[in-house]
Amino acid sequence: MGYVTAVPVPPPRSEAPVPGRAGRLSLAVALLAGALGAAVALLATRQRWSEGTASVAGGAFPLTARGSDVTGVPAALAVVGLAALVAVFAVRRSGRLLVAGLLALSGAGTVASALLGASDSSALDEKAAQATGDTAATVNSLSHTPWPYAAAAGGALILLAGLLALRYGRLWPAMSGRYERGGAPRPRPRAKAADPDRPEEIWKALDRGEDPTGA
Repeated sequence: MGYVTAVPVPPPRSEAPVPGRAGRLSLAVALLAGALGAAVALLATRQRWSEGTASVAGGAFPLTARGSDVTGVPAALAVVGLAALVAVFAVRRSGRLLVAGLLALSGAGTVASALLGASDSSALDEKAAQATGDTAATVNSLSHTPWPYAAAAGGALILLAGLLALRYGRLWPAMSGRYERGGAPRPRPRAKAADPDRPEEIWKALDRGEDPTGA
């Protein structure tokens, strides 16, 4: 005849998916692409994007414009993308999807704004008006450097990181160490029971009016 135990059997512990090869590879590529893309985009916006001349009394006056003079959008979105890349590992589930979407949008916006800035002459037109004193003056012999396209390439890397986060982000670990893999709080270690034979415990028993020698 069998015996029935009254001790409840704990339910099986659910564990988060363990990252496989695809998860580890996507994580490494996303980190590298996102960090490199943000660095390239920020560096490119500080370089010379366009150059030309303005007609003044003494002849042609050379003019140049950096990326930050043309547009501040690529640099701002690159910073947002870098922050979103870090935030991906601080959130879970739906929060991670939202942050990954923001990361991808930051990359797409960086690409679009950099390509639009590659053909923008407004910054040099403004400098031509200042140099000549004529508000209707425009720049002559306008040309562009490869740096706007370098900023667009950086944005494409940020976009790649965002797409990888959307596809494989659920397999990536989180930064928080408060929880184990199953999501349950880690149990705190139990305090050791006090030794009644120690001198300080004997004095505490006497203060309480107890007989430490009693059985």
